[in-house]
Amino acid sequence: MLLDEKVAVIHGGGGSIGAAAARVFAREGARLFLAGRSLPRLEAAASAARAQGAEVDVAVVDAMDQAAVDRHVDRVTDAAGRLDVALNAVGFDHVQGLAIGETSLADYLHPVTGYLQTNFVTAKAVSRPMIAQGSGVILTISTPGARLTGRGLIGNAAQSAGLEGFSRALAGELGPAGVRVVCVRPHAMADAVATSYTGEMFGRIADRSGIRFDEWMAGLAGGTMLGRLPTLDETAEYLAFAASDRAASMTGVISNLTAGALVD
Repeated sequence: MLLDEKVAVIHGGGGSIGAAAARVFAREGARLFLAGRSLPRLEAAASAARAQGAEVDVAVVDAMDQAAVDRHVDRVTDAAGRLDVALNAVGFDHVQGLAIGETSLADYLHPVTGYLQTNFVTAKAVSRPMIAQGSGVILTISTPGARLTGRGLIGNAAQSAGLEGFSRALAGELGPAGVRVVCVRPHAMADAVATSYTGEMFGRIADRSGIRFDEWMAGLAGGTMLGRLPTLDETAEYLAFAASDRAASMTGVISNLTAGALVD
């Protein structure tokens, strides 16, 4: 199994990407620690992972709070003796689709501050035990906005480009200690809209555009080379591979899972 005997913590473990990753990590043999703000969603994700035979712990943790995340990571390493994989799958609803003249400074900064703060907080916490043990993998999640242009993307673009730059710089800093950093950039996932903030966010954009939600999503899919959007399971499968020893020479990379919406 890809992650046999690996210890993994997933921040945002009750969300759509976090729960999908938990199921795949569990199937691949990882011991899981799921952290998030919604206990019911964490328990649901843990139940699905346990059905794959995994040992799973859950904890309500605010991934914006350095002290809280540090305490949780200490509990993980006390319980498991090590920490091999850390995935930040925390998401924030935010404003997209508005011209700059219609966008407030607060709405512009909300995703920038949110995503960069939580990824800094969690990476700082998990890097301590990883550096001490001389190994580990930190996984971050970006969006196509890092490379796209056009009306209504300024907050998302700044957030995603910033997170990708952060991931590259972190890989350079932690590489000498044996710690890898992989940033994964999926497109919108149609099967995530019912369980994540993206359904409401994309719905607002479709409403402003005067088209039905399903037509707007079809337009996203039509803009890819494969003529479809990626799925949660495809993203989770790649995250498991990137976290595994089969990807041992991969670090400082931005992995393009946009189904061909972007071309590297």
